[in-house]
Amino acid sequence: MTTDKGTAERDAGIEVNPVAGHIGAEITGVDLAGDLDDRVVGAIRAAVLRWKVVFFRGQKLDHAGHVAFARRFGEPVVLRKRGSASPAQFPEVETTADRLELGEKFGMEHEEWLQRRRHTLLRGWHCDHGARVDPPAATILRAETVPPYGGDTTWSNLAAAYAGLSAPVRAFVDGLRVEHRLGVGYQPRPGDDAYVRHLLDHQVASLHPLVRVHPETGERILYVNGYYVEQIADLSRAESRAILDMLLEQAVRPEYTVRFRWEPGSVAFWDNRATIHLAPADNAHLGFPRTMHRVMLAGDVPVGVDGERSEGITGTGVGRW
Repeated sequence: MTTDKGTAERDAGIEVNPVAGHIGAEITGVDLAGDLDDRVVGAIRAAVLRWKVVFFRGQKLDHAGHVAFARRFGEPVVLRKRGSASPAQFPEVETTADRLELGEKFGMEHEEWLQRRRHTLLRGWHCDHGARVDPPAATILRAETVPPYGGDTTWSNLAAAYAGLSAPVRAFVDGLRVEHRLGVGYQPRPGDDAYVRHLLDHQVASLHPLVRVHPETGERILYVNGYYVEQIADLSRAESRAILDMLLEQAVRPEYTVRFRWEPGSVAFWDNRATIHLAPADNAHLGFPRTMHRVMLAGDVPVGVDGERSEGITGTGVGRW
């Protein structure tokens, strides 16, 4: 697909305007709450595959409309547990303000809990539910209330990151597998730590290819992130740490990223198989509300360059949430 206005976009009556060199495009000329015809849906799908994350502004979606829009692209995930901020009558919708309750559950202020989970610059980068054997294929996030400044989200293109590696490094990582585990790198509190006990009782881990083949585009994806990745299989911990640090730094190089400034009514739709993203860390001290709602689409089991599928290690099964 070319980067200019394609035939599918013209036929659908929408505009897809790239906003960065490797990732991100803004789509105009569409009302996501409307009755979208197949040409519009096809053009949006093509833009997501090409640009990895697409943005819409000024949308009037409510929870029902959000779910209906998501269903045009796949099967929405229904989480077993959500917090009190999520709408009870729409089990497909998760309100991200739920996260503010998690630290409290384990006897910590939210900021302490967050710092213990994301204590390095790369820890915050993640795909959604990457420790599962079948991570979501895509996420659709809409903004209801946002701060007047701060609170941006950043995404990185993992296909571009892979392509940017030297040929010898690509050949080396193509055949490796890596463990993704919930809670990797968490720094425990002194003494008893309720969150550590929770992680031990509810472990989720999978063995994924370090390079996965995208099921729709055929692109090779550098399948790493800072939040779930534990260790490269069959390597020593020292070897694994050095290689993963190098690959993570490659994955989030500025030229492979895009940063989005949210407004009320903004919607971001990203390919969770080909991107990692970084939630904002510059708005908590400002005291402004930030209310976001997300719907995730069920995904498949990643497949490596060698054709081997990911394996669940513990706490995960295909389609079991």
